[in-house]
Amino acid sequence: MTSLLDRWIAAASGAGATATGPDLEAAGAYLLGRWSEPQRQYHDVHHLTAVLDIVDEHADLARHPDRVRLAAWMHDAIYDPRALGDANERDSAAFAEGLLATLGMPAEIAAEVARLVGLTAGHATGEDDPDGELLCDADLGILAADAQRYAAYTEAIRREYAHVPDDTFRAARAQVLVSLLELPSIYRHAPLKQRWEDTARRNLEAELRRLAGA
Repeated sequence: MTSLLDRWIAAASGAGATATGPDLEAAGAYLLGRWSEPQRQYHDVHHLTAVLDIVDEHADLARHPDRVRLAAWMHDAIYDPRALGDANERDSAAFAEGLLATLGMPAEIAAEVARLVGLTAGHATGEDDPDGELLCDADLGILAADAQRYAAYTEAIRREYAHVPDDTFRAARAQVLVSLLELPSIYRHAPLKQRWEDTARRNLEAELRRLAGA
């Protein structure tokens, strides 16, 4: 089985990085260290792996799958549950562009990966953006999980925000769920929408009812 580090090196090389193998390996190890930070209960290496697996499975839906893979690696590279608004996504996007530049990635590709990372703040994509759509669909794949996995996901999110009082958390979480339900479609690519949309909406609506009744 290919290791995560090998997958990182393959994606970086495939997208145009000119750095040597040891430099790519060091960057990948550094990223894995970030994804393993103690404050992460859901946004951890398991989430990274799940997103990468979806991107790999549906790589044919993207124009530049290696760029999408790199954006998956970077999209929560900086994750502080105490950050406000979209600070984590903005910081992760800036971090991505800087790190890829040090690895010899062409500037326009580094900027495009950063743009993709930024989309995960609101998961809203524009017209004709199959790469952005695949990243967002993969990032939201957990929403269509079975009941047991979805419950584990919501519990992990609550642990990440253990510093937030219950009432405040419920209100903020409900706002996130409503914003997702208000998207024209949670999933953009037709195969994923067909497979996941209904289940995801049922999960979100059921969680909203639980929050309202708590």
